[in-house]
Amino acid sequence: MKETPEGAEIPSHILMLRAGLVAQMMAGVYAYLPLGLRSLQKAANIVREEMNKTGAVELLMTALAPQSLYEQTNRVEAFGNVLIKTDLRRAGKKVPVVFCPTHEEEITDIISRFVSSYRQLPVTLYQIQTKFRNEGRPRFGVLRTSEFLMKDAYSFHTDIETLNATYKKMYDAYCKIFSRCGLPFLPVEAESGPIGGDASHEFMIPSVNGEDKVVHCEKCGYAANTEKAEIGETSVLAGKDLSLLKPVAELDTPGAHTIEQVCKFLKAKPERLIKTLIYNVSSPASGGTAGNTVAVLVRGDHDANENKIRRFLAPLLGGGGGIKVELADEKTIEDATGAPVGFAGPVNLAEKIPVYADYKVLSVVNAIAGANKAEKHLVNVNVDRDWKPDGIADLRNAVEGDACPHCGAVMTIRNAIEVGHVFKLGTKYSEALNAKFLDADGSEKTIIMGCYGIGVNRMIAGVAETSYDDAGLIFPVNLAPYEVVITPMKLDDGTLGIAQKLAAGLEERGVDVIIDDRDQRPGVKFKDADLIGFPFRIVLGEKGLADGKIEVKWRWEKQATLLPLDGAVDEIAASLTEERKTSERFKDQR
Repeated sequence: MKETPEGAEIPSHILMLRAGLVAQMMAGVYAYLPLGLRSLQKAANIVREEMNKTGAVELLMTALAPQSLYEQTNRVEAFGNVLIKTDLRRAGKKVPVVFCPTHEEEITDIISRFVSSYRQLPVTLYQIQTKFRNEGRPRFGVLRTSEFLMKDAYSFHTDIETLNATYKKMYDAYCKIFSRCGLPFLPVEAESGPIGGDASHEFMIPSVNGEDKVVHCEKCGYAANTEKAEIGETSVLAGKDLSLLKPVAELDTPGAHTIEQVCKFLKAKPERLIKTLIYNVSSPASGGTAGNTVAVLVRGDHDANENKIRRFLAPLLGGGGGIKVELADEKTIEDATGAPVGFAGPVNLAEKIPVYADYKVLSVVNAIAGANKAEKHLVNVNVDRDWKPDGIADLRNAVEGDACPHCGAVMTIRNAIEVGHVFKLGTKYSEALNAKFLDADGSEKTIIMGCYGIGVNRMIAGVAETSYDDAGLIFPVNLAPYEVVITPMKLDDGTLGIAQKLAAGLEERGVDVIIDDRDQRPGVKFKDADLIGFPFRIVLGEKGLADGKIEVKWRWEKQATLLPLDGAVDEIAASLTEERKTSERFKDQR
């Protein structure tokens, strides 16, 4: 396509459509055309090769599964509208089925049937299969779709030690996969699984149009998603000048329920406010019921991080990894504060509940907070004098400018595209689906699991989103639909014969070659080759051939060079073989 397709917003979407890699069938559903399919298959094969090297064994599970499997793990409700469901009519009965959004249930069910002894473990199984999710807002081309190709692997273990060993293998394999694909990936720490510890990593491609946000320290390389990111500098304002502390005053703030409304009403900046959030906390010790109500304080310009809150509270409440933290309902908030939602504060709460503060809250002098009265706020609130925390911790999301927890340097927030995730599942699915094994001592135990996913479509989109210029896509050799395009200037028998001989010689040496034998002007052929992003171009011109030479050019080079026709096949094949191994030329141009 010459023009930008209607509805295409970001580079990968625009260029994949214009280059004829995909065709949109409906919102969130794309057909892969011949060129796009070749790239997708190459990505899948790289994944397959590296997974096989780890000792993982490939299988192929179903795209359609009984809904009852997902009911056993309570994920029909958890997925909600994302889960695509239907009923099959069989022998006059309805059989509820789902289009699989992921395969933890099915693989665990298979393992429960075929594995019964510790001698059969550990084992890692993987597949490359289509998944289905009813995306509410499919957008950005193949980055967010309702149908997508995914590699998902699952490992099964008798103990944490073998799980950790497999996790490390998978992490290393992912680094090799993304390196071979020329992707500028960034492994980031992610929220841990049920086992806890350093148990989860996401693999991100930094991109302006990425929908995920990553906290990154360029100095030491520390990276984490916003759910996990730690904050290094946690000092609080010490030795306050008591002369700066003003007396507390209660002000009417009608209609000011939110941080934005309060700031506007009182003409204050959000960093002067204390945001008081009331949470219900449940743990195994409380029988899974919300047995505790707590207040969590963060500065007005910060967001509370519920995962950090959960990790902080777990040892205090004896909940281990099973603790659950949820924002309280309106009644609970009114009971705890004595006021409607929007007017909570740490001073004079109606109920004596624990108050936990983020470090930065303690630095706020003469703060503004809810008065625990309807339509009222307090000004000049100060810690120690007016309220005391029951605990202090890092309880918020990191923001641009926070200190790195490893080296203290300033961290940045980067947008990114998630292409892979490795994490430790523990026993969530094996418990629900009764996947057990007999240990060496004859006792029955629950299998421990790990899970490792890669979005294969997203790898192609990731290249398209981060590797292009004004002329079109720039593919690395390993993912290009064809590595070499041969462009004859004339379509006479002599020129075409040379093109075919060159192509045959390169193919014998394992190079993917396409000949542009269309009856088009040279300019059209060159523009199309650049739009599609073929890494290497050979031009057969009349004058060059008369001198026994061909014109060659890497996609990212500005100028072409002349190469003697004799020996060209060996030289080109050697360059491409080396580039396949290292991707150094592609990485250098990036």
